[in-house]
Amino acid sequence: MSRLQLALNVNDISAAVEFYTTLFATEPVKRRPGYASFAIDDPALKLVLFENPDRTGTLNHLGVERESMAEVEAEANRLEAAGLALDVEGDVVCCFARQDKHWVTGPDGQKWENYVVLADAHAELEGSTALDGDAAALALRDGTVPASGGCCR
Repeated sequence: MSRLQLALNVNDISAAVEFYTTLFATEPVKRRPGYASFAIDDPALKLVLFENPDRTGTLNHLGVERESMAEVEAEANRLEAAGLALDVEGDVVCCFARQDKHWVTGPDGQKWENYVVLADAHAELEGSTALDGDAAALALRDGTVPASGGCCR
C-alpha cells in the first residue's frame, strides 16, 4: 500500500513520539536518536519526526512512500511528461534506510519526495541520516560514516 508521508520537525523527539503514539494508537516502526517514523494503517500515513529544535516551522517535507521501484519510476515518468522538473536520487541512505527516490518542488517551495525503501540501514549508519550510494556502500563495508548533510531537504 502506498502511504502519504508527512515529515515534521519537532523540538523534543520523546514528547513527540509519546504524543503521536497516543494519537494514532501505534508505536514507531523505527526509532533512532533524534528520529522516529510511524507506518500508520488508518489513515494510510507515513509520519516521520526529526528532532530539529533550531529549525523554524514544523513542516520538514512531504512525500509518498511507494511499494516498489516500478511505482517510483512510473510516477517519475508521469511527472516528467507533465513538465515537472525532478531531482532524482538513486540508492541513497536517508532516514536510516537505503532508498531510491525523486523530489519535486511545489509552487510555494514545498518539497515532495516519491520513494521506495530498499533496505533498512545497518547500525553503523545510526549517526548519519544521509549518505550517497557509494559512501553508504563504503560505510556498510568498513563501518565508517563520512560527514554529510541531512537527507531530507
